[in-house]
Amino acid sequence: MTFTRHNQLIKLTPALIASLFDMTVTAIGQSPEYWSGNLQQANEANPVGGFFMSNHISGLFAASGVEILLIIVLGLYLPEKITKYLLLFVLIAHTCAAGSWLHGFWPVMGLALFNSIIYILAQDLAKKRASSMSVKT
Repeated sequence: MTFTRHNQLIKLTPALIASLFDMTVTAIGQSPEYWSGNLQQANEANPVGGFFMSNHISGLFAASGVEILLIIVLGLYLPEKITKYLLLFVLIAHTCAAGSWLHGFWPVMGLALFNSIIYILAQDLAKKRASSMSVKT
């Protein structure tokens, strides 16, 4: 793996964490009836996710897997500026979506703070690694 590709993976990490957390709280939030096979009990605000969940018990995981692969592929191959906006959008979208499962103001604010911190830390780490490599060459 090239150094540049490794830096791009670092930048992807916060969006991927937010996506996985959203999937996790969505799965936890499903009723026992849903997990028993009554797919019409799917509880999902996202119409795409809701479609997959109401058609197969593994729909949430399949849709999330496709989304994660899409984030990785786009994050690795789109121009850097577009990638930065895309990853920030994914982070914000999944923070809002996961926040809808949390109960109370402070847990949602805690999630937003955590995701903001890891986004900035990942950007800074990738930038620091890139500048240290340019100094060495």
